Amino acid sequence: MTVYIDPPNWPGHGCMWSHLVSDVSYAELHVFAEDMGVPRRGFERDHYDIPSHRYADAVRAGAVEVSSREVVRLLHGAGLRRRKSDVPR
Repeated sequence: MTVYIDPPNWPGHGCMWSHLVSDVSYAELHVFAEDMGVPRRGFERDHYDIPSHRYADAVRAGAVEVSSREVVRLLHGAGLRRRKSDVPR
């Protein structure tokens, strides 16, 4: 199982956030996040939002550190990228 995380560069709700993704399946991503104790509500379309204070926990758990650009490339390559416009409201 390989999941990837980008640096905590995204501001929101008073802190900085990272994106945790899989290049295999959402199921793999959900298992990894559950094992870390990340609530399912942290899943947004194709990634989990991980607060900066949990970044090191994700890396210790096995997430591979990559750039934000690489996160998008991995999602596209796996056919897992979901843009906001792709999700029905």
